[in-house]
Amino acid sequence: MATILVVDDELGIRDLLFEVLNDEGHTVELAENAAQARAARQRREFDLVLLDIWMPDTDGVTLLKEWRGAGLLTMPVIMMSGHATVETAVEATRIGAQSFLEKPITLQKLLKTVNQTLAREERARKSMPAPLPPESIPEEPPPEPPPPPDPGPQSEQIFELEKPLRDARDAFEKAYFEYHLAKEGGSMTKVAEKTGLERTHLYRKLKQLGVDLMPRSGRRNRAAQQGQDGDDLDDDDDIEDADANEE
Repeated sequence: MATILVVDDELGIRDLLFEVLNDEGHTVELAENAAQARAARQRREFDLVLLDIWMPDTDGVTLLKEWRGAGLLTMPVIMMSGHATVETAVEATRIGAQSFLEKPITLQKLLKTVNQTLAREERARKSMPAPLPPESIPEEPPPEPPPPPDPGPQSEQIFELEKPLRDARDAFEKAYFEYHLAKEGGSMTKVAEKTGLERTHLYRKLKQLGVDLMPRSGRRNRAAQQGQDGDDLDDDDDIEDADANEE
């Protein structure tokens, strides 16, 4: 059975509705004006409200607007009046009223309207999907961590010793020169000093091993940024000389 709030300023109508609805097994609370109806709605939720339109303090349509604006119009409302116009009934329906009862209210009309309204509300409630329990709500996977920065060639590496001697030696030398080039910022002069090789011979060696050298424009830009124009331009000259000799 339902919990119903009856709002009407006429004592006789309140008593009549209370007896009829209570005999039907409903729990009924009474309010004689809008102030008492506001207080009752603040205390609890109702399954249904029977609301008179014409009341001395605040009319039922205004109270309906208040409930809707405050988010309290969560229950079906049946408007009641003996003098309401069609325009008033239409306005109440537009605001959110489910139905309209004209006074004097007959027993048959009252029970039919109440039962139809409650049944319609029950069907609407059942058609709504049930909320998922907290444990069944899928959690978003955590964001993937960014890839670690490329550390460049490492000072300690593992080499495959099952290769032929020449291939194993080339692999070691390539890793060796790549490591020192990265460490020295691509400076051929510094790598030549480190390894004890002439720069032209070093370039030819790197080219033979397939070491990826910084483009000339990149070296010149790096030289301008680091203030090492002399060494880097010498590197370019050595590369150009080595390319010319090979041709």
